[in-house]
Amino acid sequence: MENNGSPVRGPAPTAHPSDAATAEPAGDRFLAGRTALVTGAASGIGRACAEALAAAGATVHVVDRAAEAAKRVAEEIGGTAWVVDLSDPDAVDGLPDDADIVVNNAGLQHVAPVHDFPPERFALIQRVMVEAPFRILRRTLPHMYEREWGRVINISSVHGLRASPFKSAYVTAKHALEGLSKVVALEGAPHGVTSNCVNPGYVRTPLVEDQIANQALAHGISPEDVVERVMLERTAIKRLIEPEEVAQAALWLCSPHTAYITGVSLPVDGGWTAH
Repeated sequence: MENNGSPVRGPAPTAHPSDAATAEPAGDRFLAGRTALVTGAASGIGRACAEALAAAGATVHVVDRAAEAAKRVAEEIGGTAWVVDLSDPDAVDGLPDDADIVVNNAGLQHVAPVHDFPPERFALIQRVMVEAPFRILRRTLPHMYEREWGRVINISSVHGLRASPFKSAYVTAKHALEGLSKVVALEGAPHGVTSNCVNPGYVRTPLVEDQIANQALAHGISPEDVVERVMLERTAIKRLIEPEEVAQAALWLCSPHTAYITGVSLPVDGGWTAH
């Protein structure tokens, strides 16, 4: 596992125009001149976000511990790959601080009842999903404040709004990320910085696919029943969400007409929270 924060560069990024702090480029490339940092960007939601932001004109720091996958994504979108273990505070503090857009997406899961939950696993999940976003933001917010423009997109979860059994660490981390997002929204507002959460239900990602077997064991049911009776039980729309759908919600929060939206949690959950 790499954790030294070493950059692996793709094609050279586009430099910021001198007026990027005030200009909003028109058209599909409305993020031209902006720099984004996306964690967990080698696959799943993170990769979809990195691709969407790059397509809108942003230069993207692709942050992931999977070196080869991160390098491939960076090469495809003209960004820079940063091979980092987000559970290592020193490695996180070595990430670039020049991001105008931060997408805190990286996460991991462990399914077990509280009385059997390994304390070291609980602590690891908090380091990756709460402490790492905090460390990234404390270093990137000054840059955003200086430019008087910034967008913080925290990929939370429906579990940031609702609890489920057997996921004490994940639910705790997502609730904490919600709180961090709201504090940043209040502090960043005078500086042109917004901070919001995107709250998907179950997304078709490797993280969710890995959960199916664990959930089957925890609930004592088949993998097929996990999808139908656990994952989709509380949704009105009976399918998994695609990563690209979550990425488009994140991209919308960076668009020119969403500057008044801050401190909110945007459910992308198929009606889960409508109950």
